[in-house]
Amino acid sequence: MVLKVTDLVGGYSTIPVLKGISFEVKKGELVGLIGLNGAGKSTTINHIIGILQPFSGMIRIEGVSLDDDPQRYKEKIAYIPETPILYEELTLKEHIEMTIMAYNLDKDAAWKKANDLLKVFRLENKIDWFPADFSKGMKQKVMIVCAFITNASLYIIDEPFLGLDPLAINDLLNLIETEKKRGAGILMSTHVLATAQEYCDKFVLLHEGQVKAQGTLEQLRASENSQVNASLSDIYLKMAKEG
Repeated sequence: MVLKVTDLVGGYSTIPVLKGISFEVKKGELVGLIGLNGAGKSTTINHIIGILQPFSGMIRIEGVSLDDDPQRYKEKIAYIPETPILYEELTLKEHIEMTIMAYNLDKDAAWKKANDLLKVFRLENKIDWFPADFSKGMKQKVMIVCAFITNASLYIIDEPFLGLDPLAINDLLNLIETEKKRGAGILMSTHVLATAQEYCDKFVLLHEGQVKAQGTLEQLRASENSQVNASLSDIYLKMAKEG
């Protein structure tokens, strides 16, 4: 088991946003975190990456909690936020070097992987550029490159398709498949339900801070008494309206 969230209650104030949610991400599994705006997706992610402290419940990555060993816990995570976060005074090369130092990576091996990814995302000739020189989509690619050189146990990807061109989306999906084969777990939050339906192994459907349903598409269809050919979008909209 890569990620195990158990009875998580939490939020940003004394009033909980998350109301006892539980789900898992296994090795080699891509799990889609699905929900409307305000359903609790970002709050869930912020608890997993350690920005927010749970009111109660437990989050473990490969059996380690943030309280057990903060450094070991965080080294197991690579996070790609919805809005790219880069240091304006650092070049692309320096962002990669900073990632290598932060994760205590072998420099030669990490740079070999970084160079391969830079070619995939067509950034190899922009190694000395600063963030001010990049478009939003290019900044997103920088975040992807830095995340995927870490060999993390758990990748958390928040709305990865916003700002990416179709070719970059395809490259990212291929990269996710490669990391799944390596044994990494991936939690992906997205509103692009058609792509999620095609690529995710399982889904966690959040509504008003609760897990309303989870499982494979077939399991969701059965649990929501949906038609055998119902799409992920059909299932979620039906569930949200009933909720």
